[in-house]
Amino acid sequence: MSLTLDTVRLTYPDGDRRLLALDDVSLHVGAGQFVAVTGPSGSGKSSLLAVAGALIAPDSGRVVVKGVEVGGLDTRARDRLRLDSIGFVFQQPNLLPSLSALDQLLLVAELRGVDHGPARQRALGLLDQVGLAGKEHRRPAKLSGGERQRVNIARAVMGDPAVLLVDEPTSALDQERGTAIVTLLRDITREWSLATVMVTHDLQQLHLVDRDVQMLDGRLDEPGVLASARE
Repeated sequence: MSLTLDTVRLTYPDGDRRLLALDDVSLHVGAGQFVAVTGPSGSGKSSLLAVAGALIAPDSGRVVVKGVEVGGLDTRARDRLRLDSIGFVFQQPNLLPSLSALDQLLLVAELRGVDHGPARQRALGLLDQVGLAGKEHRRPAKLSGGERQRVNIARAVMGDPAVLLVDEPTSALDQERGTAIVTLLRDITREWSLATVMVTHDLQQLHLVDRDVQMLDGRLDEPGVLASARE
């Protein structure tokens, strides 16, 4: 299970011309690998996540998720691929205020058509893994910022994805809680053999990833640096 972007090019309309967002970007993330993408605002990081998550189609190039080329799918099949194979951890958790932590996860299972019994077991196991055992019936207003982000992560993994795409998970957290969240993402990536891409401005957490690459003006600076080489 992996994620591959092969010479991906993406432009957006900008008046009477087109703005280049991704300039022949190539990236491969294998199962169990945790990759960070850094770079200044406007460098193309969000566009990279959108293309990798099959949310928008590139002008050219290939996106392959779990061995499936996204460009060859119709809209319905792309939607199903996102539901079954891609997990998203957004910058803001965007939890439904009326649902408990457990019900946030069970909603994902319901959308995927998974039976309630096995889904409940998996959801409780994930909440335990992210450190929320005993808090599964609390609604978002009764959880701290770090706890809401943990629910966000558990919800993203609830669908048993191959790929996990993470957008600035520590932006609203202090250093200590930010480190705890990135450590959790690292551990989940390894345990569930996910291909994880994390966009971040938090350079203090890069020692926790397997590789980091930098985006600048739509280009990806490869090959990155192995975390082990920095230690």
